[in-house]
Amino acid sequence: MGAHEHPQPQDADPAADGIGRRRFLGYVLAASTLTVAAEIGEAVLAPSRAAAVVPSVPGPAEIYDLNDMLTHATLPTANLITIRVDTDGTASFALPRAEVGQGITTSSAMLVAEELDLPLDKVRVTLADARPELLFNQLTGGSNTTISTFTPIRVAAAVARGRLLEAAALELGEAADTLTAKLGVITSSVTGKSLTYGELSAKAAAVTTSQVAVRLKSSSEFKVIGTAQRRVDALEAVTGRKKFAMDVHVPGALPAMVCRPPTINGTVRTVDNLDEVRAMPGITDVVRISTGVAVRGRTFGQCIDAVRALKVTWGPGTVDDASDDTIREELRKAELPLPALDLLTKSVDARFTFHFASNSALETNCAVADVREDSAEVWASLKSPITAQEQIALTLGLPASAVKVHVTQGGGSFGRKLFHDGAAEAAEISKATGKPVRLMWHRTDDFRQGRTHPMSTSRVRATYALGQVLTYDQRHTSVATEFGHGVGEIITSEAARLPVGDLTFSETIFTLTQQTPYNFGVVTQLLSEIDKGFHTGSMRNIYSPNVRCAQELIVDELAKRMGKDPCRFRRTFLKDERARAVLDKAAEVGSWGRSMPAGTAQGIALHPEYHSFVAVLAEIDCRPQTSGRKVPDAYTGPRVTKVVCAVDAGLAVNPRGLEAQMMGGIMDGIAITLSSGLHLADGHFLEGSWDNYFYTRQWNTPPELEIVVMPPTTGRPGGAGELAVAGAMAAVACAYGRATGTMPTTFPINHAGPLGFAPLPTTPPIPASPTDGLSRAY
Repeated sequence: MGAHEHPQPQDADPAADGIGRRRFLGYVLAASTLTVAAEIGEAVLAPSRAAAVVPSVPGPAEIYDLNDMLTHATLPTANLITIRVDTDGTASFALPRAEVGQGITTSSAMLVAEELDLPLDKVRVTLADARPELLFNQLTGGSNTTISTFTPIRVAAAVARGRLLEAAALELGEAADTLTAKLGVITSSVTGKSLTYGELSAKAAAVTTSQVAVRLKSSSEFKVIGTAQRRVDALEAVTGRKKFAMDVHVPGALPAMVCRPPTINGTVRTVDNLDEVRAMPGITDVVRISTGVAVRGRTFGQCIDAVRALKVTWGPGTVDDASDDTIREELRKAELPLPALDLLTKSVDARFTFHFASNSALETNCAVADVREDSAEVWASLKSPITAQEQIALTLGLPASAVKVHVTQGGGSFGRKLFHDGAAEAAEISKATGKPVRLMWHRTDDFRQGRTHPMSTSRVRATYALGQVLTYDQRHTSVATEFGHGVGEIITSEAARLPVGDLTFSETIFTLTQQTPYNFGVVTQLLSEIDKGFHTGSMRNIYSPNVRCAQELIVDELAKRMGKDPCRFRRTFLKDERARAVLDKAAEVGSWGRSMPAGTAQGIALHPEYHSFVAVLAEIDCRPQTSGRKVPDAYTGPRVTKVVCAVDAGLAVNPRGLEAQMMGGIMDGIAITLSSGLHLADGHFLEGSWDNYFYTRQWNTPPELEIVVMPPTTGRPGGAGELAVAGAMAAVACAYGRATGTMPTTFPINHAGPLGFAPLPTTPPIPASPTDGLSRAY
């Protein structure tokens, strides 16, 4: 079929869904069965703003945020997003993003099912291998997947539906407008005859690639989008059939583990008993690599035994003398100055400290690699697979085309899998041994040598007079966050590693993510960074949880000093009506202001991000050891007893999935506020597993938890993957401050107390029992 004439834009009245009946372009690709593609990505809607006595100039992130940048970067290659309809009547879609539990395979399948008029169980979503031609379109981060693929996936599905209708019209000898498509079947309204998509898939296929115009459904026509759906992979997950990296079958790929240095970035000087360890039961190889000494064996238990038996002399690391106290002092010295105070105004002034934290995904860092003389193949859960492919190829001395990188399902990430450390290490071990390997990091490796959310401080000052906030200044100072994954490919990845490039990336990310939702007069938020000797990376929300927590605590203090209720104070100064709506809903459902016993309190906070808004109300019990409460001996701190979360993510493609995202974000927020942090001493972290890294679990999960998904406020999705973390952290911190009468300034709150556990030894950092090691590793 020849290319259609390029359609002219239509100036229709804006529809409620923000897309209206505008035309979109797609492609019918040359293939044996129907294969189609989309061309267009999402646009940006500017939020409305409310007037105030002392209004604030919109910040950069309110005008153009990180999500906008990532979405616009995907546009040139959005036409490479394809859907294939097969002869069995199913539609197959290779999602160029990483599924790590956030549910994007389900929401993507819903988009296909909606525009293709196909049952959801007839849509097959897989994860695409690394495809360098996609450039920035294969990066999973910044809550961007649903936003940037919302229109391209729908366009591709609509093109497929149109082609199937055309093929049916030819087959039945009828006009296309007499045919209807429903649940994968096209039926004639004249004769009643019908054909399935499977019967039409080959007939609808194209010999040449051509451009076609399509119209997308309006929101009023949606039957799938916006409905609560169970995850398409739920059955596989609960029955153990879901395949992760460690489930990939590669002939000859035996388990491998690494003996790592006692301090961060330490190096191997000598290995005194190589031959002895090589002779241990089941061990096939022991080799030195850039990050330590790798062992390959028949089982992971045998690998653990070998790692423990190694006698290695280690060289110094990059931060051997560093501790929490020394890093805090460096942060203080690097802090950017605040403006001079006006003597006619009053001020609230505070400094907050946020300690190192671990991404702590359930699945440890792992990968399978098979490196040969002229090629390599890698399997791993990767959020930036193109960067992984190109950098691994560079390290191996192979052309990128000779390195295949397969993206597997991931058991959590929270930012960790933006980096491909495990995949690179597996490839290095496979090359050194000349054999395929199945590498798994020990849990302790993840905590002590893995990526961490950097330690930071936030100095905040707000001035006020005559019932108005006049200025708000925040100086956030952080151990450098590494952005070596770039924007998903090697050019930006390498640029981010340059001495000036990394700071440029950090400043860009900070500027495009941090915003103040309140009219606080003149607002400044600035970032300064120090020390590049740590393995750091983004954790959920990047800078936002710490920045927002500090800001909301200051808002509470402003309300207190000005004699205002914290919720009504926020409502008065909010810029956006959508923000007011979620705040009102959280306050209503959570019964804000109700009478509570001494030592308990409510806190409320709001967080805007990526065209979405969340308000969280938290109730906390700070009384000593609540009666009947069973907690570990090492943790006797406060417990969050209730959380209400109101979320406006624009159009929620899958409200049930959105609820799950909010629940997970709330658990993260509780953890980093109260209990989950890393203690740094003499160049290493003391925590070694979850028995002393107190992530939120049953004994400190709120018994009452309610998520309210607001009705659609726009016709397009907003960011949701990270939204609740910052809101929950801030709400819990505010509740703690009101319950104790003292504003918290150090996080997690239990960090300054007794350590509460005996740290594992640093050499080797693996428990003595192989059974214990295996259980922790999994």
